[in-house]
Amino acid sequence: MALTNRPRTVPRYGTAAGTGTLAAFLLVAVGGSPMYVGWAQEHTDPTGAGGWFLRLLAWPAWQWHADEGVLATNLRAILLIVLAAALLYLLPGPQVDRVAASGSQFLSGWGAYALAAGLSALLATLLGPHGTLYAAFQAASTGAAYGLFAGWIVGLASLGGRA
Repeated sequence: MALTNRPRTVPRYGTAAGTGTLAAFLLVAVGGSPMYVGWAQEHTDPTGAGGWFLRLLAWPAWQWHADEGVLATNLRAILLIVLAAALLYLLPGPQVDRVAASGSQFLSGWGAYALAAGLSALLATLLGPHGTLYAAFQAASTGAAYGLFAGWIVGLASLGGRA
């Protein structure tokens, strides 16, 4: 047996898409939870960069109680996780290259999450009550901004995993 073909005694952590999906789920579950959303609204300064970022992390908010807007809000959070998982699995091309792909894994995870956030906002608004195309475009721009500023977390989680 060659030295390069030794069996692994410690298994690798997981796939880049799997760890990225887990990070996306945690971002939505924790950042969008009613407790975090309430805390961010009450205890952060919206005029500072830190407060703005902490409030932005609350964008995929989900709710337990039923009212008219809860369908679109919860649909947005669910679609964000589903679309992020799908896009993370569909974008493994740079991750399987023979070159060291840590930079491409990071950018692939970040880009997949940004695209998933924009698409989930667009679709949730169109499928929700009183959804207009104009409102969907506005929601998509907000979702894309969220994905741009929070997607690096999913990109970091995608680092080091196998494709």
